[in-house]
Amino acid sequence: MTITPLRVARQRPAPDLAAAENAAATFLTALGVDLSADGLGETPGRMARAYAELLTPREFQLTTFANDEGYDELVLARGIPIRSVCEHHLLPFIGVAHVGYLPGQRILGLSKLARVVELFAHGAQVQERLTKQVADWLADHLHPKGVGVVIEAEHLCMTLRGVQAVGATTVTSTLLGALREDARSRAEFFSLAGLTH
Repeated sequence: MTITPLRVARQRPAPDLAAAENAAATFLTALGVDLSADGLGETPGRMARAYAELLTPREFQLTTFANDEGYDELVLARGIPIRSVCEHHLLPFIGVAHVGYLPGQRILGLSKLARVVELFAHGAQVQERLTKQVADWLADHLHPKGVGVVIEAEHLCMTLRGVQAVGATTVTSTLLGALREDARSRAEFFSLAGLTH
C-alpha cells in the first residue's frame, strides 16, 4: 500500500495580533465599552487572539493510500464538529458536517475528512460556499467516484440579533459524481448521514 503525503495549508498572511488588539480596543471603545472597567482591560487582546484562532486554519498532512483492495462502498464521517465565522456579521456559526465519498483508486486517512472541513471553515465564510469548497476539494485531490457534503449549523447572526430565530438551523448540501447522479447512492448517503426520517 503506497502512501502519498501532501502538506496542506490555505495561503493567507499571518495575523498581526498587535494591530488586531489595537483595532479591537478602538472598536470596543467606539461602541461605548469602558475598557478601564474591572475585567475589561485585557479584552482587546483576548478578542484579537480569539478571532485569529477562528480565522486561521491549521496546516495538516494530507495522507492518501492506494485502494489496493478495490473498496467501492461509501466512506462517511458523520457529525464532524464545525465552527466558522459568518462573513456578513463576523459572528460564529456552529454545527456539524457529514462528509462522504465513494472511493476511486485512492482512499483518504479518515481524520483528514475533518481536517478538510476545518481548512475551509476557519475564515470569514458563508455556509453555502463552505459546503461546496469541501466537496470540490475532495473531488480535486482524491478523484473519487462521488462526494457528498452536508452541513447543519446554527448561525448566531440569525439567533442573537435581527430575527432572533433561536434554535433555527441551516442545512446545505453538495453532491458530486455518483452521489448526485445515482438515486440509490444518494439515498444511502443521506440515510447513513442520519438525514432521512
